[in-house]
Amino acid sequence: MKIHIKNGRLIDPASKTDKALDLFVGAGRIVGVGNPPAGWGADGANSVLDATGCIVCPGLVDLAARLREPGFEYRATLESEMAAAAAGGVTRLACPPDTDPVLDEPGLVEMLTHRARLPDFAHVHPVGALTTQLEGKALTEMAELSEAGCVAFGQANRAIVDTQVLLRAMMYAATFDFPVWLQAQDPFLARKGVAHDGEVAARLGLAGIPVAAETIALATILHLARETGARVHVTRISSAAGVDMIVAARAAGIAVTCDVGVHHLHLCEMDVGFFNAHARLDPPLRSQRDRDALRAGLASGAINALCSDHTPVDDDGKQMPFEEAEIGATGLELLLPLTLKWAQEIKLPLVTALARVTSDPARILGVKAGSLSLGSAADICIFDPLAEFRVTRENLRSQGKNTPFLGMEFPGRVRYTLIDGHLAFDGTLG
Repeated sequence: MKIHIKNGRLIDPASKTDKALDLFVGAGRIVGVGNPPAGWGADGANSVLDATGCIVCPGLVDLAARLREPGFEYRATLESEMAAAAAGGVTRLACPPDTDPVLDEPGLVEMLTHRARLPDFAHVHPVGALTTQLEGKALTEMAELSEAGCVAFGQANRAIVDTQVLLRAMMYAATFDFPVWLQAQDPFLARKGVAHDGEVAARLGLAGIPVAAETIALATILHLARETGARVHVTRISSAAGVDMIVAARAAGIAVTCDVGVHHLHLCEMDVGFFNAHARLDPPLRSQRDRDALRAGLASGAINALCSDHTPVDDDGKQMPFEEAEIGATGLELLLPLTLKWAQEIKLPLVTALARVTSDPARILGVKAGSLSLGSAADICIFDPLAEFRVTRENLRSQGKNTPFLGMEFPGRVRYTLIDGHLAFDGTLG
C-alpha cells in the first residue's frame, strides 16, 4: 500500500529537519519527502493520512523494554506489550535477557524474534546474556547468540561479582566488537536496599542504596573498558556523580555511552511518598539534585538516550509492603509524553528531545532506524503535541498497569504508528 502523510510538521532529528513537509510511503519504505516520487498515484492505490496539527517523526527506539516472554506471561504477553508499543509510537525496542529461561541460547533468541515478526509488532532486538543463566560465572557463546539476532550482551540488572569474569567477558566482546551493556550497581552496597539512601529512606525506615553503589561499580566498568577496548553501554544511569564519571571517561578516550530511564527524568526520592510501591524502581529514584543532573545531562548529550525501562508487573506484585513489592513500572506508552513534558519544562527544541528517543538510541543499537530519509524503513510516529494523554488503567494497553503516573495528564497523544509502512496503530478510532 502507498500512503501519503500530508499537512504535518516533519521532525527528523537525524537530519535536523523541522519543517512542514509531506511524506510518501511505498513498499514499506519512505519514497518521497516533500514531493512525491515519479508516477505516484498513477495506479490510484494510495491512501492518505491527514496529519494536520500533528508532528511526523521517526518511530521511537526504546533501549529497555521487558516483554515478559518467555516465562512471565502472567505479568504480560508479547501481544499485549506490542500493542502498547504501537500505541506509544515505539517501532523498535531492545529487550533485556532476564527472561525465563534466560536469553543465553540461540534457539531462545530465534524463537523470540520469530514470534515478533508480525505486521503490527515493533522490531525486537534481543540483548543476549553475557554469562550463562546471568550467574556471572561462565561466558555465553556470544558469537552464536549474535548470529541468532542479539545486538548486544548484558546482565540486565544482575551484577558480575567476579571482576576477572567481567574482564574476560569484555576482552571476548572486544575481539568481535560486540557491545556490552551493563548496569552500574555494586551488589554488596545495594544488598537488601530498596530506596535511595537519603532522607526519605531514613524517615520511612527503608534500607538504602547509596550513590556509591553506582559510582564504585561504574569505576570498575570504565577501568575494564579502558583496558580491553570494549564498547560499553551503561544502562539506566541514576546519579549526578555517575554522569560526571561518564563525561570524564569519554574525555579520556573510553568508548562508553549511557541511557537513563524516563521515570528518573521526572521523579525523585520524594515521590516514594508514604510507601508508594509504584515508585519502587531499579536503580532507585534518587535525590532532586540527581534528577536535575539527569535532565540536564540528557539535554546536553552527556547522557546519550532515554529509555522507557518498561517492566510490567501484575497487581499482586505491587499490592504489597514497599520493601516486598516487585520492582519496575510500565513505560512504553509513557515514553513519548514524558519526553515531551521534559522538553517543554526545560525549553528544549523538539528536534533535540526527539533525537534522544529516535536516532540516538538507534545509533547505540547499531541499526538503520530513527530516520525519515529517502529509502529508510517507514517506521513512523504521528502525534498531536497539544492533545493530552491521561494515564489511567483503561488507557494503558500494556498488561502492566503499574506506574507512579496514574491519574496524571501529559502532552502528546499518538494518532498513528506505522511499522514498515503498515498502519500498526490508529488512535483516531478511539
